[in-house]
Amino acid sequence: MLDISKLMHDLDYIFEKRHPNPHLFLGLNKDVIRIFNPNIEDAHLMILNEKMPLKKIDDRGFFEYKLNENISKFDYKLYLSNGDYIYDPYSFDPIISKAEIEKIKKNTTSNLYDFFGSHEIIHENIKGVKFTTYAPNAIGVCLIGEFNDWHSKTLPMRNVDNSGIWEIFIPNLKINSKYKYEITTKDKKVKIKTDPFANYFELRPHNSSIITKFDFKFNDDDWMQKRKKNTLSKPINIYEVHLQSWMRGDDYFCNYKDIAKKLCNYVKEMGYNYIELMPIMEHPLDDSWGYQITGYFSVTSRYGTIDDFRYFVNYMHNNNIGVILDWAPAHFCKDDFSLAEFDGSLLYETKEIHKQWDSKIFNFEKNEVNNFLISSAFFYLEKFHIDGLRVDAVSSMIYLDNAIEKGNWQIRKKDKNYNFYAIDFLKKLNTKIKEKYPDVLIIAEEASEYPGVTNKNELSFDLKWNMGFINDTLKYFQTKFDKRKDMHNNLTFQLMYAFNEKHILCLSHDEVALNSIYSQMAGTKVEKFQNLKLLYAYIMTFPGKKLFFMGSELLSKDPWDFKKALNLDLLKQNLNKKFHVFVKDLNHLYLNTKELYFYDFSFDGFKWVSFEDSSSCLISYLRYSDEKKVLVIHNFSNENFKNYKLKIKDIKKLNLIFNTSDQKYSEDNNMCEIIEIADDYIILNISKLTSLIFEA
Repeated sequence: MLDISKLMHDLDYIFEKRHPNPHLFLGLNKDVIRIFNPNIEDAHLMILNEKMPLKKIDDRGFFEYKLNENISKFDYKLYLSNGDYIYDPYSFDPIISKAEIEKIKKNTTSNLYDFFGSHEIIHENIKGVKFTTYAPNAIGVCLIGEFNDWHSKTLPMRNVDNSGIWEIFIPNLKINSKYKYEITTKDKKVKIKTDPFANYFELRPHNSSIITKFDFKFNDDDWMQKRKKNTLSKPINIYEVHLQSWMRGDDYFCNYKDIAKKLCNYVKEMGYNYIELMPIMEHPLDDSWGYQITGYFSVTSRYGTIDDFRYFVNYMHNNNIGVILDWAPAHFCKDDFSLAEFDGSLLYETKEIHKQWDSKIFNFEKNEVNNFLISSAFFYLEKFHIDGLRVDAVSSMIYLDNAIEKGNWQIRKKDKNYNFYAIDFLKKLNTKIKEKYPDVLIIAEEASEYPGVTNKNELSFDLKWNMGFINDTLKYFQTKFDKRKDMHNNLTFQLMYAFNEKHILCLSHDEVALNSIYSQMAGTKVEKFQNLKLLYAYIMTFPGKKLFFMGSELLSKDPWDFKKALNLDLLKQNLNKKFHVFVKDLNHLYLNTKELYFYDFSFDGFKWVSFEDSSSCLISYLRYSDEKKVLVIHNFSNENFKNYKLKIKDIKKLNLIFNTSDQKYSEDNNMCEIIEIADDYIILNISKLTSLIFEA
């Protein structure tokens, strides 16, 4: 006998968008078929190829059909307003299993992108799209989109086994359809949210998730096999790129494919062997650097489709260029349409706001947050063959007071400001990545003295940005020449910690956001130019891998403006062209000189020749490989030195392989010359503000 009270209860809950399992009421249930559509007055079905009207049982839009015979759930179809018929979404069994739910909830999971989001699949022999989201504190979740005219009630989802995982399967749904989730919170508020696991989004200012799929086939097997042989004894020279300002098109944004060809040719010619892309994960604002992310499983639609970006990576690999992505797991965008308070609770975040960026802070205490972020990292490694991730703002993750105002800390140990949950997350992240992708580079942007960032027994990053090196070095180069002798320690002290970690030496976007590197150099226009060449040669010959921000090779006098395209017209000017050639030659020298990269992380690759001559502002050192050595001499003063005596043993012959004052790169006199080579010294002339590199 029909339980009228239960029927009304189900009707009420579905209409109020808070039914945990609408599949138990809608669809085929024993001898009745029920549908819910408040947008229509009449409804019919196609049952065994015969059109049958439904009876309206409630003015709010509920219809049903009483069966006279047993039928299967695939013996009938629903009529759509566009004239099509589809199988009933509420006739399908759950897709995600209890075992999978247990695994997702309890274990460290690195492939959540396979379970959540929208995916075209075959389910019970029917082709369609499954939608799955995680909203454990919601009392109801509805799917809305183009396919149901964005109606907020017609497609309620089911909470599978009350797990907080909500799911629905829609047959015959078209790829590229737009959708969102409407979430009813415990306090009965309604939130319209984009899919946290969506692989593609509408072009801003819109933000709907878009059903998509991966069709592009990689053919980069040679690169992927060669990558397995890469070690940190190889050269790494990274060109850091902000796509929006590297290349502009008629429609403001260029396509990933078009950028790939031009960028690849340029970096190959210039002697870079990696590119690092500032965040290309989906973000809301053009006028940004991209670090406030709203889509952790999607590349931004500003530059094309996911397949366009797969083409981009594939093209780079087929030209022997590695691709590194900036990835920001420390914090995320506060915008209401995205992750923030996703199901009405602090699902992904802590209650605090990041004091530096006014953004939400991930709550690393939660296993589901760890799994979300680890899966995001794996998504790019798996689906896009990415060669490295540069993890942004690691210091603000490690130290609570870097992110949160004092007094709001949530800590596990008394009198410590470490965020141990974030530290545990970083260890887990790197361990999981290395288990499956030992050849992928994981790089920390970390500016503190936290010990063991690249230690396998600690955080286990492959490389760490050496922020101290570039800060001390730029302070030195900004210092007037008559004061540099007092700043000598800025150069020599760096060897005290150079091998504590595995470092990348960076002239990144941070160094050019306010002033160009050229503008930061001391001296006259000519001296700034000479200083800049000296700085680049010093970075390139000092132990550590290398990174230079785009445009740093152009001798620009203006700071980087992300709203403007890179000004390649600067190369029409003679001095800029000379500097461009200088950077190109220096890069290729680095790639082809084993001594400059083979032993970057130990004293096996470095030995001081002279570091105490602060009055002359001159230092020199040897760089070693497993085969031979090079001698590097830097004159940081604005004085020429004649017959300069340098104490050094076991040098029988010197072959000059690079001179920053060469006429090819300069407009002033070059007086560099070897005068004498003896058993325990050499005598030479050295031009002011010059670096010399010799095969020894």
